[in-house]
Amino acid sequence: MKEGLHVQINKLKKMDWYLVGILVLSAFLFGWGIWDAGSANSFYTAAITSMTKSWSNFWYGAFDPAGFITVDKPPVALWFMAISAKIFGVHGWSVVLPSVLAGIASVYLIYRLLTPKFGPWAGRIAALTMTLTPTVVANERTNNMDAILVLFLLLAVFTLQKAVTKKNLWLVMISFGLIGVAFNVKMLQAFMILPAMLVYYWVAIKQPWKKKTAWLGAGLVSLAVFTLAYPMAVDSANKSSRPYIGSSQTNSLMELAFGYNGTQRLLGQSTGTGGTFAGMGKSSSKNSQMKNFGQQAGKSTTTKTTTTNGQTGTTTPGGTPPTGGQGPTGSKSGTPPTMPTGSKSGTAPTGKKMTGTRPTGKMGKMNGKAGGRGGMGGGIGSAFAIGTAGPFRLFQADLGSQIGWFLPFAILGMVAGWFGFRKRGSKWYHVSSQQEDVLLWAGWFVPVYGFFSVASFFHPYYTIMLAPAIAALTAIGVTAVAKMMKAGKNEADNTNNAETPAAALLESDDAVNQAPARSKFNQGLVARILLSITVLSTLLLQAYYVSSYYSVISVILVVLAILLAGWWFLPRQFGAKIKVLVTAAAVFAMAGFWALTPTLSHTSAAIPFASPSLLSSKGSSDMGGEVNSDLLSYTEKHQGSAKYLFATTDSNSSSGYIIKSGKAVMALGGYNGTDPTMTLKQFKNLVKTGQLKYFVTGNQSKSSDGQISKILAWVKKNGKAVTYSKTQSTTTQSSTTNRGGMGMGGNSSSTLYDLSSIY
Repeated sequence: MKEGLHVQINKLKKMDWYLVGILVLSAFLFGWGIWDAGSANSFYTAAITSMTKSWSNFWYGAFDPAGFITVDKPPVALWFMAISAKIFGVHGWSVVLPSVLAGIASVYLIYRLLTPKFGPWAGRIAALTMTLTPTVVANERTNNMDAILVLFLLLAVFTLQKAVTKKNLWLVMISFGLIGVAFNVKMLQAFMILPAMLVYYWVAIKQPWKKKTAWLGAGLVSLAVFTLAYPMAVDSANKSSRPYIGSSQTNSLMELAFGYNGTQRLLGQSTGTGGTFAGMGKSSSKNSQMKNFGQQAGKSTTTKTTTTNGQTGTTTPGGTPPTGGQGPTGSKSGTPPTMPTGSKSGTAPTGKKMTGTRPTGKMGKMNGKAGGRGGMGGGIGSAFAIGTAGPFRLFQADLGSQIGWFLPFAILGMVAGWFGFRKRGSKWYHVSSQQEDVLLWAGWFVPVYGFFSVASFFHPYYTIMLAPAIAALTAIGVTAVAKMMKAGKNEADNTNNAETPAAALLESDDAVNQAPARSKFNQGLVARILLSITVLSTLLLQAYYVSSYYSVISVILVVLAILLAGWWFLPRQFGAKIKVLVTAAAVFAMAGFWALTPTLSHTSAAIPFASPSLLSSKGSSDMGGEVNSDLLSYTEKHQGSAKYLFATTDSNSSSGYIIKSGKAVMALGGYNGTDPTMTLKQFKNLVKTGQLKYFVTGNQSKSSDGQISKILAWVKKNGKAVTYSKTQSTTTQSSTTNRGGMGMGGNSSSTLYDLSSIY
């Protein structure tokens, strides 16, 4: 009994309580207030609702309960969310919970990945850096797929690291197989870290080259199997017995992977809207309408609406930014539904083709407030606020305010990490154990950084892909600089400060046992120069991000940047402990505050972002979850034996009704409203056989083409417009913005057509 008690006490003593504190912090940042998530990303929440209703819907990731069409990604991430919803019921918090848990697990994994070779303080710094990265917090608080994607990627890297250490073939195969699973979370985005894994495996595993090659071949076979198994199973199924693959043009998951979710992400969207998104400087006649958005003003009458969590209200006129309304959604095309202008309520399903001006890369402002929530125009929080393409795009405010807070430290990690962990007397081509990990994380960072620097079609929150690499390289950079300082001639004055984090970083076995490389330059001086430049550039960069909101704090950061840079450059390292603490506080303070804003505002957004502008509102930020209670009541009452409650043009216009009623609403054109899901003849047959009685149209129909355009024209010509409310009136909405970029604006209206009397 006493021995067991002693064992438990020893375990508690050995527990890393700093890590425990960081994990508690991450749980708070990721999970606090998710009970106000509302419908989170209603597009995926509608699919989760549908997936809980049948195994077929669960397997395919069907968007609607009838299994008409799928979401625009494979369903692996949604499987976890659907299981949670099946256990706890469909609530905002239950569909977000898997992302919260994935985020906490990712923080723990980044600690475990850094600690073995660089020591516990490196692991803690990496974990804290990832926890306080704003886009990480914003992503972990929603039911988008990125949090689960990052977890699978980190699991793959962690397993590969173990495979290299243990020289285990099965672990190599599992590692690459996990990348295949990650492919079925968010498709080709998972392959962005494959170069890093391949280089790390080849350099790090100590095996004869023939065995190394054979094992790599086995790993690639595992990758291929786990990548292709699900898409091939779906594509080989009878198309008449499964849902249409959303956002594809040929009803194929493989085509979706390499088209809409593949090459188009780099080169620009060519299906759905037919245009290239701003940022690459491209233009065409097809996207001529994507200009000068937000310069239109409109008038608004009122209509009774309700959100999926039961809130009711009326729309209001004007162009002011919403303070409690719906923020940006995951709409990726030119056909999203209407966005409210100032309340949480909205109108019946409507839509209008998006237009916009090219993002400038500068901090967006809205009616005098920096980075307002409302809309998809250029500026912080906008769906396509991705800055100007180029090598410094990720430093610009649009993306940098979400991911760029520690970028200079990541660069430090690549430079100092490589030169600081060279073995004594080694040849330039000899790679030490620590350098192998520098290659791994640099191999993750550089290709992903390069992609986001030039790509045309992505949302700002996708940059969470960089967060693990930035966190790891930040920790490696600090560790390497501390090691180099210790090796310098001026280190004698700091030997009594072993209890400081900077000195503790040197206590890992590898760092202590590995003597510094002999060189002609003064390592201590080089380390001080590198760290001074890094601290200076980091705080100046953060001052830039802060300046549009808090000018006084921005000035303070500039002053701190100069003072701390000078302090670190001084040859005599007096006050080392205080200096480390002040520097850490300065570097993490505003990034931590930015990361805290989604938590304080209880935000779970379809387009997740972090910004002080969130503090003026609370709860779910989703444009697609609106429900017109009169329309819903009327169609439910008169649905009869029809298979569908009604049909509409796109997924965002129908998602709220699926969540609210649990009934099938047909999103005829899928997410973008343009998917060629059926022909006019097939649609007529649905109406003739009584499977569909009602159709809701909006101004969005003007931007449709192909078979969808023919169907809408037929509906308007032959359908009977229905008055479904005593107070019904034509509703128009508008939003005015002085920010560039993509956004919702102009006027839109909706009409309910009764098709039952046509045949």
